[in-house]
Amino acid sequence: MKSKMKAIAMLLLSVVLIVVVAGCGASSGAGSGEGDAKKQVTLDFMWFTDGIEGEVIKGLTQEYEKQNPNVKINLIEVPYKDLNTKLKTMIAGGQPPALSRMTDTGAYANQALDLAPYVGTADEFSSQFIDSIKPYYVSDDKIIAAPMDVTANGLIYNKTLFDKAGVQVPTDPNNVWTWDEFKAALKQVMEKGGAKYGLVWDVSPHRWSTMLYQFGGHMISEDGTQSAINSPEAAQALDYFVGLHKEEIAPYSVWLGGENPNNLFRSGTVAAHLAGNWMLSSYKDISNFEWGVTYMPKEQIRSSVPGGKYLMAFEGSKVEKEAADFIKWATSKEINSRYNQESLFISPRKDSSDLDYAFGKEMFKVFADELANTTPLAANDWSRQTIIPKFSTDLKNDIVQVLAEKMTTQQALENAAKLIDEAIAKDKD
Repeated sequence: MKSKMKAIAMLLLSVVLIVVVAGCGASSGAGSGEGDAKKQVTLDFMWFTDGIEGEVIKGLTQEYEKQNPNVKINLIEVPYKDLNTKLKTMIAGGQPPALSRMTDTGAYANQALDLAPYVGTADEFSSQFIDSIKPYYVSDDKIIAAPMDVTANGLIYNKTLFDKAGVQVPTDPNNVWTWDEFKAALKQVMEKGGAKYGLVWDVSPHRWSTMLYQFGGHMISEDGTQSAINSPEAAQALDYFVGLHKEEIAPYSVWLGGENPNNLFRSGTVAAHLAGNWMLSSYKDISNFEWGVTYMPKEQIRSSVPGGKYLMAFEGSKVEKEAADFIKWATSKEINSRYNQESLFISPRKDSSDLDYAFGKEMFKVFADELANTTPLAANDWSRQTIIPKFSTDLKNDIVQVLAEKMTTQQALENAAKLIDEAIAKDKD
């Protein structure tokens, strides 16, 4: 009898244990019921700042944490020049961050988390954004990143000096200066307006290529199979760029001496600065003179160069889903529009092209128009981010050598063409 009662007791205990274990399993699973606690996670987020957007992203991450109490976002701010070194070290050590703000997306295509399972197919996701930047973040139908803002190169000018010289800038995008007309205008601002220099230009192959496209040249063939930079159009563009320095319109001190073009423009002694739209927020605090944005000159065509910043999540972070969820939220219409409007950036979203900026709304329209009139060859070149990094620094250095009269234009273009062809061949291996 005792043996039978013991058996019944053991059976009842087993049933109770099964019920308890099953109940515990149901309460710990994601989506198992209202009020269930989600897994607490921390997302390490690598970030660099160009202007005021650092404060904007801090506010947005705090907002996201309130909406998602189980998520803590650890914003790791690093100088842009240190970003690649830091990322490579973390990835090599098997501890990649959950997220990073990126420019060179192609360099990390193999380490990037494919966002497609979380945000939709490449075609579905990219349909939200302007077409010209798609090659920057979609690779072989893999979504390796998501656009946060889009950039354009353009022309910022010292309105006070132009007014003093009696020079009117173009106000109609269908009636812009040619490069010769622009050069004549700069000379007048120097002679009658008191400008020490007519034009400063960022030391960047990306910024220099603006002139290349305007003169009808480009760097890589449309099909991506060979270099295209060694052309009469590219030679004309580089010769014209050098000529601006020889005529003392552009100072040698920027490209040859490392002088900061931003500081020169801020001094009020420079007529114009060819730079990116991100400088609008940087120059917002200038109070010693009036400044504005006008349309860039053209030669054969009008053109800018599209660029931008992206959010990337990484394989092996162990918080891939949470990282992808944040990216989806951050690039949505509402959040992305707020980010760009408050940061004084241009949104990459097609449905956020006319934001109500608190500062410089008309200036942003000019930059947006430059982007809208940009040749597809520019995106064709700069989106090839497994090719570009392998020659762009050498191209910049060779332009410096031409300016220093240590290399001819033809030698510089021949060297660039050789490096481009070598990079394309290695990329195919």
